[in-house]
Amino acid sequence: MRVHTLVVEIGSTITKVSAFSSLKERNPRYLGKGIAKTTVDEGDVTRGLERAIDDLKSKLGVDKLTWTHLFGNSSAAGGLKMTVHGLVLEMTAKAAKEAALGAGAIVKLITAGLITPHDLKKIDEIKPNIILLSGGVDFGEDRIVVENAKRLSTISIKPPVVFAGNRAVRDIVRDIFKSKGFKVYITENVYPEIDKLNIEPVRKVIQGVFEEHIIHAPGMEEIRNWVEGDIIPTPGAVMNSFMLLYKEIGDIMGFDVGGATTDVHSVTKGKKDKDSVVIYPEPIAKRTVEGDLGVYVSARNVLDEIDPLNREEIEKKFKHLSPIPEKRGEINLTKKLAEVCVKTALLRHVGEVKYLYTPTGKIKAIFGKDLRNVKWVVGTGGVFTHIPSMKTFLKKLFKTTENERLLLPKNPKILIDKYYIFSAMGTISNLYPTGAKKLLLESLGFKDSLF
Repeated sequence: MRVHTLVVEIGSTITKVSAFSSLKERNPRYLGKGIAKTTVDEGDVTRGLERAIDDLKSKLGVDKLTWTHLFGNSSAAGGLKMTVHGLVLEMTAKAAKEAALGAGAIVKLITAGLITPHDLKKIDEIKPNIILLSGGVDFGEDRIVVENAKRLSTISIKPPVVFAGNRAVRDIVRDIFKSKGFKVYITENVYPEIDKLNIEPVRKVIQGVFEEHIIHAPGMEEIRNWVEGDIIPTPGAVMNSFMLLYKEIGDIMGFDVGGATTDVHSVTKGKKDKDSVVIYPEPIAKRTVEGDLGVYVSARNVLDEIDPLNREEIEKKFKHLSPIPEKRGEINLTKKLAEVCVKTALLRHVGEVKYLYTPTGKIKAIFGKDLRNVKWVVGTGGVFTHIPSMKTFLKKLFKTTENERLLLPKNPKILIDKYYIFSAMGTISNLYPTGAKKLLLESLGFKDSLF
């Protein structure tokens, strides 16, 4: 059997292969998915990919499978690790962090102001795949930005550096890093003027640098030779799908619960209130990643949350965990873990209202991401695809978590990515935007009337 396109996802726990046909035509089709355990621990991730392809062949009922195109995304080997450095924590440093997270990174360190010797030591220990340096509005503060570039150039490792700061010092920053043997990428200022975020150019540069320089898991180099185009970070691919849907159906958010992390994506401008003030700007497209919340690799953290006092019982439960839960006990435990992951991640993602007292009186201030205009909430990932009761849980979550201080959606419509294709469609959305959009909407249960 020959298919038009395969999209590979090499995850930290699971490797998936999704097959599609007719992506350029009026009626694109999702054909099926093969799944296998990621084989980093076997020293070669290609083994997991081959097993996933075998699983796909079995599900399609064929002995032989060929394809015209193959694309990929990855979060294996710890995904995209970054450190982020700005001037003011709630301004340039925050803007840079949002750009890194939106690109699919796991941000391991954020600094604001002058980088210290302790910071430099931590960067060496973290061994980031990319360093993002920002700081200063355009033609504003430049002394600290230049000094930070000098200090960063002294670290023992030499990851690629992305500079997204004051454009007045671009050439100086480039020369500093190049003179010390660093590969440096210059892009637009992520915070060009006060209260203005410029996330998208930085996000795109980070994803390009990831593919070019990422230290891959064993065997990843061979997979890189199989695929066309860039291998992009899996969370960045998922965000691409949410952004594509935002243009079609409006304000949207979603949860992606994995074995190691739980991601929350939201694409919304928020609600405009005449009687409130937004304290710090938020990006339209925002991602938060919770590295301590997952249903397999990070499960111990979550089990502690479920039953913090009974350590012995937790250890017993841990033995019933599986990266691909199949038995009833495994599924029930995974469901409990996922519920804690989703609720905790939501509370960390959503913004809130606070009342501040000033010389002119009390003001209503908005801190963080305003989700009140969100109409659609999506569950994507194996937890939502294979455990039907998770949809009911999401419905209850937004009713039971109501709090006048939290900027949560009111009565959103719950959608499930039944084909489990958000990362796959986000990987190819630039090449096949219409086909990707149609398949995403189909996976969420929308009818042809939307097309």
